[in-house]
Amino acid sequence: MKPIFKNILNVIRRFKLATTLNILGLSVAFAVFMVIMMQLSYDYGFDKFQKDYDKIFRLRVSSSSLISRPLAESFFKSSPHIIAGTLIIPQEETTFFYIENKDVRNFFKEKSLTVSPEFTDVFDFDFVYGSENVLKSPDHVIIPLSLSRKIFGNEMSVGEQIFGEFGSRIIGAVYRDLPANSSIVNCIYFSIKENLDKASWNISNYHAYLRIDHLSNAPQLVENFKLNFDGKAVYGESFVWERWAFNLTALPDIHFMDEVNDNTPKASKKVLLILFVIALMIIAIAAINFINFSTALTPMRIKSINTHRVLGTSRHIIRRSLVFETVLLALLSYFIAVFLILLFHRLPLARIVDADLSVTAHPLIVCSTALIAAFTGLLAGIYPSRYMTSFAPAMVLKGSYGFSHKGKKIRNTLIGIQFFASFALIICASFMYLQNRFMQNSFLGYDKDNMIVVDIWQIRNSQDAYTNQLKSFSGIDEVSYSEFLLSSADKYMSWGGPYKGEVLGFQCIPVDYNFLKVMGIKITEGRDFRQEDSNKQTGAFIYNETARKKYNLEIGSKIESAGEIIGFIHDINFSSFRMEIMPMAFYVRGLEFMQQNQYYAYIKVKKGTNLRVAMSHIHATFAKFDSNYQFEVRFFDEVLQRLYEKEISLNSLISLFSMIAIFISIVGVFGLVVFDSECRRKEIGIRKVLGASTFGIIIMFNKIYLRILMICFVIAAPLAWYAVHRWLENFAFKTPMYWYVYLLAFFTVAIITACTVTFQNWRVANDDPVKAIKIE
Repeated sequence: MKPIFKNILNVIRRFKLATTLNILGLSVAFAVFMVIMMQLSYDYGFDKFQKDYDKIFRLRVSSSSLISRPLAESFFKSSPHIIAGTLIIPQEETTFFYIENKDVRNFFKEKSLTVSPEFTDVFDFDFVYGSENVLKSPDHVIIPLSLSRKIFGNEMSVGEQIFGEFGSRIIGAVYRDLPANSSIVNCIYFSIKENLDKASWNISNYHAYLRIDHLSNAPQLVENFKLNFDGKAVYGESFVWERWAFNLTALPDIHFMDEVNDNTPKASKKVLLILFVIALMIIAIAAINFINFSTALTPMRIKSINTHRVLGTSRHIIRRSLVFETVLLALLSYFIAVFLILLFHRLPLARIVDADLSVTAHPLIVCSTALIAAFTGLLAGIYPSRYMTSFAPAMVLKGSYGFSHKGKKIRNTLIGIQFFASFALIICASFMYLQNRFMQNSFLGYDKDNMIVVDIWQIRNSQDAYTNQLKSFSGIDEVSYSEFLLSSADKYMSWGGPYKGEVLGFQCIPVDYNFLKVMGIKITEGRDFRQEDSNKQTGAFIYNETARKKYNLEIGSKIESAGEIIGFIHDINFSSFRMEIMPMAFYVRGLEFMQQNQYYAYIKVKKGTNLRVAMSHIHATFAKFDSNYQFEVRFFDEVLQRLYEKEISLNSLISLFSMIAIFISIVGVFGLVVFDSECRRKEIGIRKVLGASTFGIIIMFNKIYLRILMICFVIAAPLAWYAVHRWLENFAFKTPMYWYVYLLAFFTVAIITACTVTFQNWRVANDDPVKAIKIE
């Protein structure tokens, strides 16, 4: 063992830069591989912590995950195989509440969801305190353990009261926090009011989940419901089952399905496949580098090794020692990789990964990577050890050995794989960056510049008062309100209603009367909203051009029991660029509907105003109305930043891994150049004696790699184009596939390669040629 470590140290000492780069390259590759596999484990393990997760389903109707309460409850009762069913109002709210402690009020702002009492019968919770049945009492809530400790420390929280607009609620149970990869989030859970929408067959505001007794019974549930449910008795003679496509989505599949009105965390299997391919590419590139590096040391070590053979060491012992050396170096790289993950876990950059990056959370991945490291070392050691001991010792000591043309082809093929991966990753990462830039900077159809948005839920009944306070600052141009943040989601409130014998379906955004003016949205026909529209019995609609064309809408006509159509606007990007422009309408509510329901203030700041001063004024104004509430004040650009957070994180991941792949590839080029320059040292010396210049020799070497680069680029470019084209299919609006991106990728890799080849061969080309010729 001691001679092996001595040999390793000798190699590191003689080839410091090459050894350091190869070990670091392999370490980074192992670290990236583990991080990607942790992310894949996170996504593919979504909701699988739930007990009997394969028996939990979500009920869908047509393309929507929303369903009415009576329809869902009818389905729950339709089969004895359904053990339990529950409803969730999917809008995750921010609940502002306080607790009283010795006449002192402590205020909190936390997420909450409203669910039916059977929620804990469908989903599995680990209750630390209290009973799982407490939601059956409407005045009770359940909270996560983390929130209990945040509010009450280590004291018992069950039985304590919280107070807010909802009145007072008793904490009935505390559950252990759910994992991050869960569709059911850690928040406060309230009970749905017993009679809320109980008979509202046309109001689809709920997600419906059910648990069945056995997986094999799932397929028959929908057919059984169709046989026993009289749809015409509820919806009239126009009811036909063909328009009501009931189906069940398995709980783990929800994470991968792009459904209408579904705000549960999502992932794309295409994207995960891309990440998995990148992980394999990077680990393959690094393994190839390591094998090339071990091979590159052959000319420098072959005489020393065969001297040991002359002195009596057997060929098998030498081979085992050489293989053991590379395995140890590979394992050293693995342990450095584990350290790099521990370091990365503590950096802000780790936020681009959803998974828990702690090593202890993924023992299988960590141990599997150790085996991959050992196998990589084994592969890297077998070929060089057999090659270096395959010659007769006497021939080697006299210099009578050579390197086959076949071996050179293999090495060039391996380096070609690295170039291919580098080109593909650079092209893909570039287009992902361009798509994200396109989504964040394209014109949306309205004016978002100098716009500040604030959530005003807590003080929404005092709009006139704080509007006047805000406008007392000369830098504030105008203020308006809306129930939703424009361009903050894929979908908004769905609305339907009868119109000229047809049922309309559109996205609806209730707003204040001056909203379109503040946002710079022009009316193409008809008129803008007026303040008196809110005093009408039903209200008023302004539709986009898509809705107008699809339903042949006319100004002055009415949507039954909802309001009058007063105008039209051009199509604007009111939702994300992932979605096609859908029929939509801005709506001013009438007297029949609840007033003062706007949740967000849109504050237009005049051009040239100091934005920092304006922001301070806005903070101070809202604090006057409620000093305890934590208002979220932000520029509108931050809304878009959050909307495309997943894409931005993916782009950051791909870009980071692309740079890593390029670095590892250059390490591979360096190793191959070392090999070639050492093998051809004598040839270089002869060329120098015959009058060749250093520049000419460097050009000769660069031509070799330029040919390999061009071949790899011709193969990689169309495949990368296809991959990007498929990825862009996820977006309704997409960046053009610019030709210059491909040239940029080629020149980036070519320039880095040329610099690497030039740097290494300049030293060899400038050595004393007479000394090189004398080398035996």
